[in-house]
Amino acid sequence: MNVLDLFSGIGGFSVGLERAGMQTAAFCETNPFCRRVLKERWPGARLYGDVRYLTAKRLASDGIAIDLVAGGFPCQEISYAGVGGGMQGRRSGLWRHYARIIGEVRPQFAIVENVSALLDRGLGDVLGDLAALGYDAEWHCVPASAVGAPHQRDRVWIVAYPECWSRQRWARFRAPQTGEINQPSDSRADMADAGGSGLSLPEQKTILGERWWEARRAIAERGWWAAEPDMGRMAHGVASRVDRLRAIGNGQVPAVAALAWETLAP
Repeated sequence: MNVLDLFSGIGGFSVGLERAGMQTAAFCETNPFCRRVLKERWPGARLYGDVRYLTAKRLASDGIAIDLVAGGFPCQEISYAGVGGGMQGRRSGLWRHYARIIGEVRPQFAIVENVSALLDRGLGDVLGDLAALGYDAEWHCVPASAVGAPHQRDRVWIVAYPECWSRQRWARFRAPQTGEINQPSDSRADMADAGGSGLSLPEQKTILGERWWEARRAIAERGWWAAEPDMGRMAHGVASRVDRLRAIGNGQVPAVAALAWETLAP
């Protein structure tokens, strides 16, 4: 599938989705340092600037067809560490342009990422906007520790798809007369051939839970990183050190992006 990566940062989201078999057709990022990284790492992908001015018409005129829109919209006014303002904030409010692009492009899927505080500070708005566009969604909190990282970094991941898919999926489980719940008609081989993991959604969620607890046990044995480890924090002589740290802090762990897709995609 061709991916449009919004609020791209240094491309962590795209790295994860490419591990899941996709390809990035276009990025949208305004930060100059991040744009230099994207140009170097993805020379064949189109790079756009301000998300407020990106439209489906512009994509079509550039010959770019999109199957999946992905991105973690700004969290500054959503995060508990931020100044507040929520979904109406100047930066977090850019979600409305993410939703607008979904409505214009009409992709097969959209994947949204944000801090776990979104559960209390805007998840209803996001799901409501998606529903108004005709998209159903699955969501889950998936931390970096779920893939073995020695830190929490809990994030909400939302996979949205046209709501007609949801009705068709449910119809496969329900018998036409009795209302009994049937097994899905898709074989695991068929699901794997279609690009899925070969597991049903309940099975995938079970595996996610197992990975989470395995990671927690492994990390507990060797110790969690402290918020401020007792070590020198300066890296003298490293070019663009502040820009690199900011880009990493704003980005996604690629392995988590791949896991979220594999777990939540219908």
